[in-house]
Amino acid sequence: MGRPIRKDKFVASFGGDTSAKIAVTAYRTFGGAKVDSTTAYIVNQRGSKKFKIHMEDSSEAIMLLKAVAPGTLANDNATGYGEFCVQITLDDSTVAYVEKFYNNTVHYVLLQVLQDLYLTR
Repeated sequence: MGRPIRKDKFVASFGGDTSAKIAVTAYRTFGGAKVDSTTAYIVNQRGSKKFKIHMEDSSEAIMLLKAVAPGTLANDNATGYGEFCVQITLDDSTVAYVEKFYNNTVHYVLLQVLQDLYLTR
């Protein structure tokens, strides 16, 4: 898994201060419907792309981080886990999706670039 993300990046108490914490943009539980969220957060890390998520209904589940737009989250992947995405806005107002978290940085994917590649082929 590599080095885990520092615990101060996760939400410990829900209802307290959530600034500078990792918020979930959208999630889809295994076999469930997609939920666009404003209150879901990452609770802790279970693997390099596997995280425990506190969802809007106050339940928690282990899900896989995917660098995709919310509408393309799968609800029936082979692993049996749900999927979630985290959207970020870059300095030039470009929207990107996190592919992998590190303590001080993230790897992200620009979906517009991928769409342009598919359109030009």
